[in-house]
Amino acid sequence: MKKLITFTVNDIEYEVAVAPNRTLTQVLRDDLNLLGTKEGCGVGDCGACTVIMDGKPVNSCLVLAVQAGGSTIKTIEGVASGDSLHPVQETFVEMGAIQCGFCTPGMILSATSLLEKNPHPTEQEVRQALSGNLCRCTGYQKIVEAVQEASRRMKG
Repeated sequence: MKKLITFTVNDIEYEVAVAPNRTLTQVLRDDLNLLGTKEGCGVGDCGACTVIMDGKPVNSCLVLAVQAGGSTIKTIEGVASGDSLHPVQETFVEMGAIQCGFCTPGMILSATSLLEKNPHPTEQEVRQALSGNLCRCTGYQKIVEAVQEASRRMKG
């Protein structure tokens, strides 16, 4: 039996009827057509499905949609401001931190969440914040450098 939930995604309130076994990833992708949230491993290991829920990065594949009722969620589609990219998005593009792009939405959400809480992270703090996001293409160095450059840009 479906349950009616209400939540806010990227500053828009939605009311969705969901089956109790559907994940937040499934609802975001299939019901709300927010395809930036990727389904990777489906067991919380890769971070491709990372979203910000109530101010914290979470693996949306591990959250049942019914658990998200009443929450405020940000997906990659909600990071930019109109036509202006967020500084993290800009630096990822400019510094070659994107290759295949599959992990990028989750990486960017984890990075923006870090910078909101800690605008001046050390390299180790950036690496720790991104530790739940796997990338099979870049080797992480350019990703870490892009987050650090975004931090510098956001200061000034």
